Amino acid sequence: MGVTPELRQRVAELVSTATGGEVSVADLMAGGSMVALGLDSLGLLRLVDAIELEYGVEVDLQAPGRGLDTLDELAALVAEARPEQSAAVR
Repeated sequence: MGVTPELRQRVAELVSTATGGEVSVADLMAGGSMVALGLDSLGLLRLVDAIELEYGVEVDLQAPGRGLDTLDELAALVAEARPEQSAAVR
């Protein structure tokens, strides 16, 4: 199914929530590095927990060859892991 605009928006919201609003949804939607925008290690751990709870997917931060520094990379990971749920955003 791929990454839908709704999935991309929801993942951006999860990132923003995980950073306590430090990283805005608008900045994330514009693209670029989540780390450069302000996602720190604590925010990343919160984000991983939120994604795992909401989508039931395991996020492996140590997976070789997989970048997770942009919103698009993260949304693609969720879409690949749970394609049947990527359109059914909560």
